[in-house]
Amino acid sequence: MKSGRYIGVMSGTSLDGVDVVLAAIDRHMVAQQASYCHPFPPALRQRVLAICQGQPLTLSQLGQLDTELGKLFAEAVVTLMRQQALEADDIVAIGCHGQTVWHEPGSFAPNTLQIGDNNQIAAATGVTVVGDFRRRDMALGGQGAPLVPAFHQALLMDSSERRMVLNIGGIANLSLLIPGQPVRGFDTGPGNMLIDAWIWRHQGVSYDHNGTWAASGQVVPALLEQMLNDPWFALPPPKSTGREYFNPDWIERQLQAFPALAPEDVQATLSELTALTIAQQIQLSNGCDRLLVCGGGGRNPLLMARLAAHLPGTEVTTTDAAGVSGDDMEALAFAWLAFRTLSGLPGNLPAVTGAREMSVLGAIYPANSRPTR
Repeated sequence: MKSGRYIGVMSGTSLDGVDVVLAAIDRHMVAQQASYCHPFPPALRQRVLAICQGQPLTLSQLGQLDTELGKLFAEAVVTLMRQQALEADDIVAIGCHGQTVWHEPGSFAPNTLQIGDNNQIAAATGVTVVGDFRRRDMALGGQGAPLVPAFHQALLMDSSERRMVLNIGGIANLSLLIPGQPVRGFDTGPGNMLIDAWIWRHQGVSYDHNGTWAASGQVVPALLEQMLNDPWFALPPPKSTGREYFNPDWIERQLQAFPALAPEDVQATLSELTALTIAQQIQLSNGCDRLLVCGGGGRNPLLMARLAAHLPGTEVTTTDAAGVSGDDMEALAFAWLAFRTLSGLPGNLPAVTGAREMSVLGAIYPANSRPTR
């Protein structure tokens, strides 16, 4: 076992920052020791968003963006290491998810692309980096996502309580931790992605703080019903999605029959769409005793209230209540996955992703050897 201290790096679909965590990990324990959120430069964020929404670019532009993101992730890791007075020898490895710019598991040639050159991180830190976690699962016939249910199982499974872990990032995904049953998990659809895109368009801010703008509007039932009729929501698990499907163009197509709606009413409807599609998937999965929420959506009181309203009899709370920071959950997961990779242990769950078999995930970027002191 490659036990020791690991760093996890995660930049999600919301692009609201680069989350970096430090944790001590062995086969039986994940103990978070520090965390840091590195700012995402607005101009870089807009360039990434443009790619995710299908804007053409040259190979040169893609290569430059790959390098820039790698340097950004390296800056984030170096900052945390300096804050904690860590040397390269103190860290076993860095697990970096990379920035997803395309995810197309349903193609005739299924593919997913995370960029952010891991060589930049290894060169800047002197620490081995593990990345590219999703494509081995896809090579085995899986969706490549979600990968966090295996981590949720290791950290939050309870022998007697029916639990589900809900991550509301740009996309929302569920992990089903039901005693006596195989762990399952899947994307439920948009999390913060559409909400963030709409408020950015109308108010020039990156997210709806506390859901305040959505709360000022009224849900439009006919628009909500039309959105719910999108065929993606009826797909059975395993399933995953991303910004290549749910994006501003998707909103515009939904609004073609509703040309005169107040923007705040659209925001209210998009927020209700997120809450309702999550709740419906939980109910279709026979419900749970406790729903543990992580990700940015867990800080949105409106979303949390709507989830509770749609799930009577279920305790809706954040993973913080179970001792794991909801803001750091995904970065912790990729630190744990790096540990699994270096230990030769599988990181995927075929019941979740649809892969043919369990597999070690990721590519390893070894640190240069250093002279013995």
